[in-house]
Amino acid sequence: MQELRDRILAEGVVVGSEVLKVDSFLNHQIDPAFTMHLGQEFARRFAGSGVTKVLTVEASGIAIALAVGLALSVPVVFAKKKQALTQQGDCYSAEVFSFTRREATLIVVTARYLSAGDTILIIDDFLAHGEALRGLVSLVHQAGAKLVGAGIVIEKCFQRGGDNLRAEGLRIESLAAIESMEPGVIHFA
Repeated sequence: MQELRDRILAEGVVVGSEVLKVDSFLNHQIDPAFTMHLGQEFARRFAGSGVTKVLTVEASGIAIALAVGLALSVPVVFAKKKQALTQQGDCYSAEVFSFTRREATLIVVTARYLSAGDTILIIDDFLAHGEALRGLVSLVHQAGAKLVGAGIVIEKCFQRGGDNLRAEGLRIESLAAIESMEPGVIHFA
C-alpha cells in the first residue's frame, strides 16, 4: 500500500536495526482518516471470506481492527493483556512474549465472544517474530472457530515470524513489508 509506505518513510523512526517507531500515526497518536483507509484495504483483501468477527490484541491493534470491523460490518473482539475481574467464567488464553517490552504476557478473551460458529480475521499493527499472532491463532483454535487469515499493517520480514507462520499454512496479508532497515534507511520487500 503506497500510502502506508510513504507515511513510514516520512514519519517512521528506526531505532537500532529491529525497532520501527510509527507512533506519530499508528500506535500512539492515531490518524483516524488514515486508519480508516487501512481498514478498507484489509476489508478489500479479505472480501468474500465470510468474516463474522475481527480479533486483535490490546492496545495498538484496536484502532485498526475497529476500522476493519466497520468496513466489514462485523464485531471486533480484542484480547486483553491481563485477565480482568469482569472476565468471569470460561476464557481462552495464550502466553505471548513481547520483544519490544521484553516480557511475557497472558492474553485473554472471554469464551462467549469467540465460538465455533465464527469465522475470524486477525488484525494487528506489526508482525516481527510472530509471537502475538501465534497467541491470537491459539485463541481462535481454542474456540474451535474458523480462521481466514491475518491482516498486518507492517511486517518486518527480516525477523521471520511471517515466514514461519505462512509455512504453517496461515494466510497473511501485510500492507507494508520491510526487508531491512537501519537508522535513516528502510528497504521494502
